Amino acid sequence: MKATERIGALIGIFAFAVAAWYGIWTSSTTLGIEWVGVIGLIMGGLLGFMLAFFLWRTRVKHAQDPSDNPVGEIDEISGDYGFFSPYSWWPLWLALAASVCFLGLAVGWWVFIIGAFVGVPALIGWTYEYWRGPHHL
Repeated sequence: MKATERIGALIGIFAFAVAAWYGIWTSSTTLGIEWVGVIGLIMGGLLGFMLAFFLWRTRVKHAQDPSDNPVGEIDEISGDYGFFSPYSWWPLWLALAASVCFLGLAVGWWVFIIGAFVGVPALIGWTYEYWRGPHHL
């Protein structure tokens, strides 16, 4: 966790440095500073520092993470990663519907409505997948 904390801090430092350089570079043009890029880079830097702060607080609050142990074994960090549906086709239909909806934002609202008509049953099917049938809980 200490390594990812440092990566977050490096992202923040890099984004702030690039924001300062970008502000100076764009101020030399006739139009002045291009504020959208500067503010976007500052927000990216704040996001990196937020990540580093969260990981630092988590590291201080909890015991040593097995990934920080240089002589640790790989099986020390194994554990329960959750429940995943091995035979489910619903995520495929939901992803297809989401891509049609995003396409509809660019092409027209009628395409978005088609994606929504496919997406709502896919979301309901994925939610209630294990309530019936051979794989019910």
